[in-house]
Amino acid sequence: MTRQSTLATGPAPISLSEEDDGPADSALAPEGVTNDLVELLFFAYRDFVGDPDRMLAEYGFGRAHHRVLHFVYHYPGLTIAELLDILRITKQSLNRVLKDLIEQGHIVQKTGRSDRRQRLLYCSETGATLTAELTRVQVRRVARAIADPVADEPKGARDTNDFAAAQGFLMAMIEPEERAAVRSLMARRARSRR
Repeated sequence: MTRQSTLATGPAPISLSEEDDGPADSALAPEGVTNDLVELLFFAYRDFVGDPDRMLAEYGFGRAHHRVLHFVYHYPGLTIAELLDILRITKQSLNRVLKDLIEQGHIVQKTGRSDRRQRLLYCSETGATLTAELTRVQVRRVARAIADPVADEPKGARDTNDFAAAQGFLMAMIEPEERAAVRSLMARRARSRR
């Protein structure tokens, strides 16, 4: 079977069993639907990061730079330790990316007030502008998908709270033991907007 025909017909559905991450529940989705969702998630991710990837290439940056910019922009004053915990990368990898972003003037480091050993990270004006542009194209894609999802049912028949459903779906994709930390981090951003 060629790659093209595999994409068109899809792979055979994977059977979930007790040996996998959890028990199978045939009532959750018809056979093959979960595989389709996984595949759609791959394609959605490809396109979700594609626009920023092209913009970042102009600066010689990649996805790691984007992730650092995103979190530093949305959580000003983030410590190196917090960023390492969020990104789950090595300190060596983070240092390489931070060096690029600092040298090109997109991120600035400040010394912690209570602990002088801490390095607090902030976006510079140019870093904030770049990050806002990257976020804008991604927000536009997400908003378009939520406002006009591809569905076989009429618009009026869909759940009126599509955004909450999408948010719930994405939160459910996160490991259960990590959800509280993600909620706490996002609440921190919400508080900083006030």
